[in-house]
Amino acid sequence: MNGYLLIGLLVPFLGTALGSMLVLFMKNEMNPNLQRILTGFAAGVMVSASFWSLLIPAVNQASEEMGKLAVLPTSIGFCFGILFLLLIDTLTPHMHLDETVEGPRSNLKKNTMLVLAVVIHNIPEGMAVGVLFAGWMQGNSLVSFSAALSLAIGIAVQNFPEGAIISMPLHASGVSKAKACMQGILSGAVEPVAGFITILLASLIVPLMPGLLSFAAGAMIYVVVEELIPEMSEGKHTNLATVAFMVGFVSMMILDVAM
Repeated sequence: MNGYLLIGLLVPFLGTALGSMLVLFMKNEMNPNLQRILTGFAAGVMVSASFWSLLIPAVNQASEEMGKLAVLPTSIGFCFGILFLLLIDTLTPHMHLDETVEGPRSNLKKNTMLVLAVVIHNIPEGMAVGVLFAGWMQGNSLVSFSAALSLAIGIAVQNFPEGAIISMPLHASGVSKAKACMQGILSGAVEPVAGFITILLASLIVPLMPGLLSFAAGAMIYVVVEELIPEMSEGKHTNLATVAFMVGFVSMMILDVAM
C-alpha cells in the first residue's frame, strides 16, 4: 500500500485513539457542558468537511462533464448517502449517550450498544477520507493529496473529543479505565477499514467519483442531523455548543482552503 495512503487512512483513527486515552488521566466524569461543546465542535467540522471537501469538488467535477446537469449525480449521491446511513442506523442496535436505544431488539450490553453508536458515526468519516484519496490516486485534477490530507486531519481533530466522549461515559458506567480506553480506540478502527474498502470500490468506478463524493457527504450530514445536533442540544439550554459548532466549521474551512 502507498505510504502516503496508509498515513492518510490512519490519521483519523489516531485522533480517536488519543481522545480515548484521556480517560486514563481524568478522574471524574465528563462535565455535560464540556460534552455538548465537544459534540458541537465535531458537528461543525463534519458539516464544513461535507461542503468544502466533498460536495464542492463533486459539483465541480460533474460540471466539467455534464454542465448544468451536474446537479443530478451529486443530488442522487447525497440522498443515497443519507439513506445508506439510515439503513445502518435502523438495522444496528445501538444506544446514545442519553441511554436512548435504537434499532432492533437485542440482548447486547449497554456498553456494547454505546460503542456501536460511535461505530456508525465513524463509517461515513472513513468513507469520506477513502473517496478523496481514491480520487487523488486516480489522478483526478480536482482532488489533490493536500485536499485529501486536510480532510483526514480535520476528521482526526473532531475524532479527538469524540474518543473522549465514548471512553469516559464507559468508565463512568463501571468499566475499568483500561477497558474503556480500549473500547474507545476500537470504535475508531472502522474508519481506516471503511476508507480502504471505499478506495477499492472507487478505483473500479472512477466515472462515478462525483456521486461517491456526494454519497460520503450525505452520510456525514446524516450523522450530524440525526445524532450530533440532538446530543449537543440536550439538557439545559446553552449557547456554548452553538459557538463550538461555529469554531469547528470555520476551523475545517480554513484547513481545507489553506491546504
